[in-house]
Amino acid sequence: MGDSGRSAVDTTVPHPARRYNYWLGGKDNFAADRESADAIEAAFPHIRTAAVENRRFLQRAVRLLSREHGIRQFLDIGTGLPTADNTHEVAQGIAPESRVVYVDNDPLVLTHARALLTSDPRGRTAYIPADLREPEQILGHPDLTATLDLREPVAVMLIAVLHFVHDDEQANAAIATLMRAVPPGSFLALTHATADFLPPGTAEALAGGKVKGASSFEGRSGARIARFLDDNGLEQLEPGLTVVSEWRPDPGTTPPPAAHVSVYGAVARKR
Repeated sequence: MGDSGRSAVDTTVPHPARRYNYWLGGKDNFAADRESADAIEAAFPHIRTAAVENRRFLQRAVRLLSREHGIRQFLDIGTGLPTADNTHEVAQGIAPESRVVYVDNDPLVLTHARALLTSDPRGRTAYIPADLREPEQILGHPDLTATLDLREPVAVMLIAVLHFVHDDEQANAAIATLMRAVPPGSFLALTHATADFLPPGTAEALAGGKVKGASSFEGRSGARIARFLDDNGLEQLEPGLTVVSEWRPDPGTTPPPAAHVSVYGAVARKR
């Protein structure tokens, strides 16, 4: 996350969104992204499973919030490059009037989003170049205020982005700022990489700067992640904070082992 997405695309430095795109089998990535992604995959061979399960969590969470809780507004921060079943596609497939604001700090992401993420005419989508670490800029952006009514419930989506904010206080402050801006009945959906289920050698390799690009994310424990929800008075929906593949899996599916996913997920309500 650098300068709130205002700079040109730097193809020589790996970017999380493009690396994630590569793990999902996409083509919108560069040599630096692939080199970093391959190095991480060599240390953690299940990374592609983790990426897929993280994406599936996003889709299940949006379906739940749309169908069961009547949410019609979504703020998706750390959007990533467009792929199948993006937030607005899932939401508008249930409620065509749904409105979604996408936020990312990679200019390539925003370019692709504007070209590919086409809203149902009964709803609306907008795209903001900004950084989670500067939540006031997100909330004050004219495209957000023109798209979302912050007097009505909003689902704030922090999918695989919070672990790029290394400082716990800064991460907690970002969540606090975002959730203060939305009314009771709003939700926070988050996923976060963890080392809780990794063998010690793998965890040390990823966290110790030995693997190119791995030190860009902070693999927090479940207890540290849960504090972000508890400190902000958010009420977790069942089953609470758990491995994303085990969070309300689709009927008839068998979740992969937690050690093959190593990503926590939760959906929590602002009371």
